Amino acid sequence: MLPNVLRPNAADHVPVLADEVRELLAVRPGESVVDATFGAGGHSRLLLEDLGGRGKLTAIDRDPSVRPYFDRLKASARGAQLRFLRGDYAVVLSQLAANDVKADAVLLDLGLSSMQVDRHERGFSYAADAPLDMRMDPSDEPSAADIVGTWGERELADVFRRYGEERYARQIARGIVRRREQEPIERTGQLVDVVRASIPAPARFGEGHPAKRVFQALRIEVNHELESLAAGLPAAFEMLRPGGRLAVISFHSLEDRIVKRFLRERARGCTCPPDFPVCVCGKEPELRLLTTKAVRPSRSETDLNPRAASARLRAAVKV
Repeated sequence: MLPNVLRPNAADHVPVLADEVRELLAVRPGESVVDATFGAGGHSRLLLEDLGGRGKLTAIDRDPSVRPYFDRLKASARGAQLRFLRGDYAVVLSQLAANDVKADAVLLDLGLSSMQVDRHERGFSYAADAPLDMRMDPSDEPSAADIVGTWGERELADVFRRYGEERYARQIARGIVRRREQEPIERTGQLVDVVRASIPAPARFGEGHPAKRVFQALRIEVNHELESLAAGLPAAFEMLRPGGRLAVISFHSLEDRIVKRFLRERARGCTCPPDFPVCVCGKEPELRLLTTKAVRPSRSETDLNPRAASARLRAAVKV
């Protein structure tokens, strides 16, 4: 029997923008699909249905605790070939592309899965006191506690400002350094207390939890999320066959900005100055955008799943 922390449950299987993903990826029986951020397998289960018992589905995830979800999905599959590859999706996709592995559809569902947030011992959530960890792969270093416990005030402030867009980054960083002189900051509750004490009183009651942006910034830094995205997008594109579709779900503006820029640059074509009478660069579009702007969840979806509210979906097809 699986330990409680690993046992799949219904709450783990609420894929964001599920109908929109299926429509844009338009998976057909016999195709090859890559779910590069498997999580609890919610999207993979739906895409497997679209394969109609034929084709291949490759699941990728760096978190070892997702393996039971994949095993359960594989046990229920009929006909289609399934495989699980553990690792950072940017590294795995690059390796697959280097070995000339091709795909008809690739999905990147960025950010955290519900199972990671809800399992407080993982240290991702500011809503419950737990060890300050935040590693998607527990074997990686450093943890969030290592960063909070050893980095200088300027480095911490830079992370909070750059990845969390935190207005009070310097004050919070200063508060962390002062607090750890008294005791190690090793738990999420301690960090929340420092954040609350470091910002002006009115800001504690503003939009969302006052520690939300700090936790986001630390999680991004710990897991090198933006670096993985910047490397993973071209690798995913390289894997696609002509006519292959790429869909990316992001959850904050930093991710969405990278995705938007990548897709638009590949879809642009000619880069000659506007006053040139004829094209001399010879650059052709490599992608055709399937979404001219980010697709957002419907009101009915966010009512059922509030965590979907910040999701943005962009997609394109390789030409």
